[in-house]
Amino acid sequence: MEIGSASGVMAGFFTQGRRWLNALRVKFKAKVADTARNIKKVGQDDPRRVIHSLKVGLALALVSIFYYYQPLYSNFGVTAMWAIMTVVVVFEFSVGATLGKGLNRGMATLLASALGVGAHHLANLSGHVGEPILLGSLVFLQAAISTFLRFFPKIKARYDYGLLIFILTFSLISISGFRDDEILELAHKRVLTIFVGGCACVIISIVVFPVWAGEDLHNLIALNIEKLGNFLEGFGDEYFKRTGDAGSKDDKKYLEGYKSVLNSKTGEESLANFAAWEPGHGRFQFRHPWKQYLKVGTLARECAYRIEALNGYLNADIQASSEVRSRIQEACTNMSIESGKALKELSLTIKKMGLQWLQSLMKWSNALKTLLNPSMNSLPKLNLRV
Repeated sequence: MEIGSASGVMAGFFTQGRRWLNALRVKFKAKVADTARNIKKVGQDDPRRVIHSLKVGLALALVSIFYYYQPLYSNFGVTAMWAIMTVVVVFEFSVGATLGKGLNRGMATLLASALGVGAHHLANLSGHVGEPILLGSLVFLQAAISTFLRFFPKIKARYDYGLLIFILTFSLISISGFRDDEILELAHKRVLTIFVGGCACVIISIVVFPVWAGEDLHNLIALNIEKLGNFLEGFGDEYFKRTGDAGSKDDKKYLEGYKSVLNSKTGEESLANFAAWEPGHGRFQFRHPWKQYLKVGTLARECAYRIEALNGYLNADIQASSEVRSRIQEACTNMSIESGKALKELSLTIKKMGLQWLQSLMKWSNALKTLLNPSMNSLPKLNLRV
């Protein structure tokens, strides 16, 4: 009996083990399939992401020649690693972001290296005892001043990365020079390798399927205004139920599109900052006034906030009586449709921007201001009390 019970326990144990392994295999397959779908979705949402990944790999492969090619490695040695590090931290999705980071890193490295070498020679004049004291004081001063400058909004927006690199490079050059006499050669190799890595990033970013932040900002502003127009065009029919209640949720997605406009400020400011670094391209010439786009974007968000209030009436628990709704239905529906058409016309005008971009932008701004003004006071007042 004991042998039979023991064998039954073992059989049950192995059965549970097989079930657990089968369940684990099924979960693993489901996880792999879900990951594959997510990867495919990310690539399909924006195919430029796949191209950007390949561009980063190409840049790293090119700068790694410093290690693979013996004559180059003999000249630069382990400092060639700075070229690889530069590619990793500088290469961004858009040309403007890459160019901004590259220029920040290059200029900060050059300036910090020169000041670091100067600080080292100045410290040498103070003698063996005063050298570490002077170096420590200079490192403290530059780090404190550079860090404080990072709190200024305009400096932080465009030069924050450069200040970080300046602090890092000055500290490395000046401190390492205390133990290494070949500080000038160290600074020279560091600047040169960073220059090579930065140039590789910028050239590949511009030449190989470039992604322009200015063009993305241009399209984003037009798309946001189009979303607002789509909502206003359908709001009247949806509120008065002229199109019926049988519409599916997918058919009413246009009523939710405006919500992405509410949180678009950070993205617009980042794109405008990156676009300011970009050279002239296509319809966008050098020194294109990207700040005008930010003004239009701000007005579009103000319009989206008012649309958010309108959207609250669609599912409100307390609705106006049928008598009141019938009295205002035609006027409100026509006003909603015409406002939506006006915004969509603005969006189409932005997409087809011609050479007179400044005049067009100001016209768009004035038109949006007109739509945003509380013009309800100019309409005939209705006694809505029932």
